[in-house]
Amino acid sequence: MSCRYTDEKLISPAASRNKDPILQVLKRFIISDTDQIEDESPLFLEISSGTGQHVSHFAPHFPGVKFQPSEVDKTLFKSISYYASSCPTNNIIQPIFIDIQNKLSYYGFEEGSVDYMFNANMIHISPFECTIGLFENAGVYLKPEALMITYGPYSKDGIITPQSNISFHASLRSRNPLWGIRDINDLIKLGDENNLSLIDTVEMPANNMTLIWKKD
Repeated sequence: MSCRYTDEKLISPAASRNKDPILQVLKRFIISDTDQIEDESPLFLEISSGTGQHVSHFAPHFPGVKFQPSEVDKTLFKSISYYASSCPTNNIIQPIFIDIQNKLSYYGFEEGSVDYMFNANMIHISPFECTIGLFENAGVYLKPEALMITYGPYSKDGIITPQSNISFHASLRSRNPLWGIRDINDLIKLGDENNLSLIDTVEMPANNMTLIWKKD
């Protein structure tokens, strides 16, 4: 992750660029009937929150939704907490540690308790076991007909396009042979194994995509 510090918060240039395009997609799919947090407010669980820029940008637009950031890298908690505490709608919970390769019950989640799961830019910068864990947990802990939303670069039918993504994939593999751009067809197979259906694919700037998965 390429970041710079400003006081107590980290700033990722990539997150700065993509946070608003992602928000526009979320506005199509996130539903909230209230403008304030209640006991039964929908829960939005972000896996691999990074700097905290995404969740802090999204939350004010959905004041009736509870946003739970999480990270496996505890050194990022300070930045995430800074962003959360600055949210004007006060609907961001403090970050928690989650290793997505573990069951979410290990971190206190009950089966069928999550309304939305969101993950950006983790799938290609982690071993595939993390993606398996993401889909397995979504299949168990999302409510029926709830959504998982994933963002990043993907290939399709084994083909990576354009050349910039081909070069990016090669760079990832050179850094870690377990990393790399994943194929949508492989993710669809994972979805099928975990009662998740791909219901929409949204083309995004910089050759990325947002994938919308629905719990069957």
